[in-house]
Amino acid sequence: MTVTEREKYTAILREKLGDYRYQHCLNVAKEAMRLAKIHGADPKKAELAGLLHDVMKEADEETQLRYLRRKNKRPTPLLLSLPKLWHAPAGAAFVELELKIHDRDVINAVRYHTTAREGMSLLEKIVYVADFTSEDRTYSDVEEIRAAADRDLREAMIIALSHTICKFGKRNSVIHPDTFRAYNEVLLSGGNK
Repeated sequence: MTVTEREKYTAILREKLGDYRYQHCLNVAKEAMRLAKIHGADPKKAELAGLLHDVMKEADEETQLRYLRRKNKRPTPLLLSLPKLWHAPAGAAFVELELKIHDRDVINAVRYHTTAREGMSLLEKIVYVADFTSEDRTYSDVEEIRAAADRDLREAMIIALSHTICKFGKRNSVIHPDTFRAYNEVLLSGGNK
């Protein structure tokens, strides 16, 4: 990402997001770049995807749904029942349709940063973990996930996905099937990536 592109995208985020969420996006971009360098991904793409991952987070539900439907012609009833997840597919649609970014890996990293999915690329995993471990995060397991992310991305994914499944399970909340599929795939896979 060039300096001009970064300025353009941060200006868009500044306009769309409040202070906390804007800073969070900057932090995720920074963490995604750092993790990309450790794990052999493209740091520029990681920065871009990390920066834009929550671009639609504070848009109203009607706007999120409109973008979601533009790219997902028939969203599943399950997805429609989980409006807190809409910002991810809506953000991916916004990135592609409005910002004219057509790099599928970047779009998918934005799209799956909340649920994860089976068959994630290295960049998708990095953005997913960076969203969990950015410097503004303070939840109970964050230091464990940060340490794991530095040494083994697979381990960090397992901890992060377990954290999500347990958190929503304890609340008796619906857990998106993509999260279960990602967890099972990562758990059953070997190796670092």
